[in-house]
Amino acid sequence: VSGMGKMGIIARKIAATLSSTGTTAIFLHAAEGNHGDLGMITKDDVIIILSYSGQTSEVLSMIPYIKFINIPLISITGNKDSQLAKQSDIVLNCRVKKEYEPFGIVPTASTTVALSVGNALAITLLKTKNFQEDDFAKFHPGGAIGKKLLLKVEDLMHSGNENPVVSENVTMDKVILEMTSKGLGCTSLTDSSGFLKGIITDGDLRRIISKDKDFLTKKAKLFMTASPKSVKKEQLAVAALNIMEKYKITMLPVIDNENKPIGMIHMHDLIQAGII
Repeated sequence: VSGMGKMGIIARKIAATLSSTGTTAIFLHAAEGNHGDLGMITKDDVIIILSYSGQTSEVLSMIPYIKFINIPLISITGNKDSQLAKQSDIVLNCRVKKEYEPFGIVPTASTTVALSVGNALAITLLKTKNFQEDDFAKFHPGGAIGKKLLLKVEDLMHSGNENPVVSENVTMDKVILEMTSKGLGCTSLTDSSGFLKGIITDGDLRRIISKDKDFLTKKAKLFMTASPKSVKKEQLAVAALNIMEKYKITMLPVIDNENKPIGMIHMHDLIQAGII
């Protein structure tokens, strides 16, 4: 994808969009192309050239080489009668009535239209290639988008000795000890078979203290939130975030296929991972 000046900047953005959506693309600066960078073009390529006038000298200088190696030339231009358009296999007309500024000479509306055309090409290719969210995530592993599409609950959850779990039949003093030692502000409660039955959080404790001064010696199941919301380890971390936001909670037990708690994920984990 090539161009000069403002259109060159748009060309660079189009190349980046194509690459991030499954179509390998490289930006070729038209001026540098005429000083050796034409060597990056191969016989298996397609070249898209942006020039609103279609008469930019640096752009036109590349055309003989493009014709020599016989590759398709697509132009995005505002002048369908230009030399660039006449030499192109496909012309995408981005002509505008006037630029969006008082003088009518600064590339504004024309660059916006050219960018829109380039985006349309990228999205058309994306759909044609059946490019999916997982594919997109692979090209964005370091960004927030990639994290939302790649990170799973098991990557962030607290498991093993870090997972707060007690029996629903223990007394509340044991619940507080478990919550304090694990430092997550909550604990899962299980029945005698190890199945998840409920959860107690810091918020629950505050409410319990305000209502029952003798709660420490009573069984946890009297105070737990029964049948709590939960997630499975193979779910995306962003799915856990969606549940937390929907039900206005900050932690979720992670269960296996038998409904046994194998971990705990906290809102803070999602924040630290950059999911939010």
